[in-house]
Amino acid sequence: MKENVLDVLMFLFENYFYDEPEEEPNRADMEENLHQAGFTNIEIEKAFAWLDGLADHHLQPELPLQADHPIRIYVAKELERLETDCRDFLLYLENVGILDAQRREVVLDRLMALEAEEISLDDVKWVVLMVLFSQPGQEANYAWMEDLMFDSEQEYRH
Repeated sequence: MKENVLDVLMFLFENYFYDEPEEEPNRADMEENLHQAGFTNIEIEKAFAWLDGLADHHLQPELPLQADHPIRIYVAKELERLETDCRDFLLYLENVGILDAQRREVVLDRLMALEAEEISLDDVKWVVLMVLFSQPGQEANYAWMEDLMFDSEQEYRH
């Protein structure tokens, strides 16, 4: 039995959202398919709550920033769950222009909402991909991130 919210999200992303279907998927059908795939009710509900939280970010206005590239100071809870390689990767994505400060905060919010004790670099990559996919006007950044995810030989520098 699968027990990770990110597994549920990845299943939904790969089976319902990635190909951008013509009509919006029916939640009841998605839940049924998730049950058939072996996911629990608890993880399914957490995944839909996570997606609702992502959708809520579309309703919030852009943050007014005092600088072009604000520096992010991580709080203790974030430092406990995000290893150095995860934070370095987020900084790299900012430096190359894939994430701006606003989207970085959405990514961090969604990572913390996973409720996992430890968050791996692969988890960060998937969340970044899902956030970029959900954001209008981020098609090029999404495509770049998608290429980066599936090119395991690539190194990044910040």
